[in-house]
Amino acid sequence: MKIIRSNLFNRFPEIIFGFSTKFGLDRKPPFHFNLSFSVGDEIEKVTENRNAFFSELDLSPDIVAVQKQVHSDRVKIVDNGGNVGESDALITFKPNLGLAVSSADCVNVYLYDRGKKIIAGIHSGWRGTNKKILIKTVSKMKNEFDLNPEDLFAFFGPSISQKNYEVGQEVAELFDEKYLLFEKGKIFLDTLKPNVDFLIESGMKEENIELSGLCSYDKYFLHSYRREGKQSGRAWGIIAMRNN
Repeated sequence: MKIIRSNLFNRFPEIIFGFSTKFGLDRKPPFHFNLSFSVGDEIEKVTENRNAFFSELDLSPDIVAVQKQVHSDRVKIVDNGGNVGESDALITFKPNLGLAVSSADCVNVYLYDRGKKIIAGIHSGWRGTNKKILIKTVSKMKNEFDLNPEDLFAFFGPSISQKNYEVGQEVAELFDEKYLLFEKGKIFLDTLKPNVDFLIESGMKEENIELSGLCSYDKYFLHSYRREGKQSGRAWGIIAMRNN
């Protein structure tokens, strides 16, 4: 099984983190090693895939919180595993509880405050980016747990790069021109850079931010809706804290 790890989070032995890829259990096209029930894959296979991924991270299904992502700016604090309803960002202070974020091109971000022992997992497609869900997540963490953003560490998982993300005028006009590339009559949107900027604007230290550097569209071992269409599987990123 191929799993993307974070060098930044590897510095903290209490943090469990992994981002899945298309490679696992020798799964075949079109869905490969898919972790979503909503793309047409066989439920039994997806369940087996999830259990195998959880096992690799030393977790179990009952201690992973799974949200139904709806491209919103809804941020939810959770203290239990299983299906936790509709949202696009999860926060927890509980050890031994994983937070799952699904992605097949969208920006996905994972936060950790080592002082307050708080973690978060955020899904931010163009709609979530436009709604500044990342700023709202950090704000909720500040308000609810009195944390200092300077103490946060962040990892950005694989997502689609600007050169591969063409958008229409109706989407482009929602974003600052500095995040747009105009080329040969087409418009390309950078959804990664604004989210990095949001963290810095929220008070995070730039040196505490790690980018995977992987484009989900360019790398065949990653799921990409833009590349594969409706038969694309979904990857999961999961962050959790061990109980020291």
